[in-house]
Amino acid sequence: MILLRYLQSFLLRTLLTALIALRALRRNKMRSTLTALGIIIGVASVVAMVAVGNGAQARIESQVAALGQNLLTVFAGSRRTGGVNSGLGSASTITLADADAIGREVTDVAAVSPEVSASAQAIANGRNWSTTITGESPDYLKIRDWKLASGAMFAERDIRTSAKVAVIGSKTANELFGPLDPVGQSIRIKNIPFVIIGLLESKGAGMGGQNQDDRIIIPYTTAMKRITGEKYLRSVNLQIVSAARMEVAQQQITSLLRQRHRLAGNLEDDFNIFNQKEIADTVGSISKIITLLLGAIAGISLLVGGIGIMNIMLVSVTERTREIGIRIAVGAQPSAIELQFLIEAITLSLLGGLIGVMAGLGASKLIGMILDFKPVVSTNSIILAFCVSFAIGVFFGFYPARKAAALNPIDALRYE
Repeated sequence: MILLRYLQSFLLRTLLTALIALRALRRNKMRSTLTALGIIIGVASVVAMVAVGNGAQARIESQVAALGQNLLTVFAGSRRTGGVNSGLGSASTITLADADAIGREVTDVAAVSPEVSASAQAIANGRNWSTTITGESPDYLKIRDWKLASGAMFAERDIRTSAKVAVIGSKTANELFGPLDPVGQSIRIKNIPFVIIGLLESKGAGMGGQNQDDRIIIPYTTAMKRITGEKYLRSVNLQIVSAARMEVAQQQITSLLRQRHRLAGNLEDDFNIFNQKEIADTVGSISKIITLLLGAIAGISLLVGGIGIMNIMLVSVTERTREIGIRIAVGAQPSAIELQFLIEAITLSLLGGLIGVMAGLGASKLIGMILDFKPVVSTNSIILAFCVSFAIGVFFGFYPARKAAALNPIDALRYE
């Protein structure tokens, strides 16, 4: 019973002190607003920057994921001519026999698609369009996790017969056929007629910003015989049975190709293996670091806002010295004085945090509209911003509150 009365008395005193603190803030509206402005800007910066960082990370991860599931790509080595390096895939080092051996001997490989590519002018429906012609196997769409909007993918019999069939990307289809359904239509590539049997779903931009929808896919045997005339592959796309087996599969493929290419001792590999998982992990780590840096930089403005609160509260203590002396003289406890100034600081900080969160959400949406991507607002960043706002109010309001509570009432009453 005594404890209950004590608790009621404590709550009543705290409520009265809070009302006095809020009344003091209301008397100085302009100063209170300017003081909270530092916290508003700080919290808004943290929320917006973290949202932008998360959005950029999500966009990059989606682009990596769009490459396919558990993807390994074996590229031919680079070719040097007169000191000029032609880049990955330019050397004649990967053959169809290599691709067959990988699919046959590496048990962790679930699907294989030999790849050749070239740029060519496609002509259809009275229009022409320069696009990428890619020779692949029927497993390519499975490897790339790519769906068809209509039609079907070519089959193994089309590979064996070097059939003149094609699957077209949505961008190329739109340029050549407009609103018409391209499936069943004829298209000429290097004066060779092809029948379009499938339309790919749109995937948008991929890694490096290239448009994945601007392409025509044909059987790799057809591409090698009729389009490129090459006997060697630019690359081999591989789907591994699981993400956990990708490193093991990569090591096995490396050993197999070195053996087939007779690369003994310290001779360098004449091929390169692109590991999607390694790229995704690296990109994810870099994106997280960038997001943390953006948040940390924005957090500096929160610190500046906290210093502003301390500065204003110290000025307030000086201006209200006589008021504090009168309150102590009529019976107010030093703890009540301390609590009053602490509540003022916390109120300014939390109010600034609330407005800052709303401003940050608005700013992140505006940045997303300007940069044409979707920011990802993190609930954790909002909670953290509120917690930091509260902590700043307590930390930077504590010293002025203690200073006010420690005033000598006689000296305070004499203060002019």
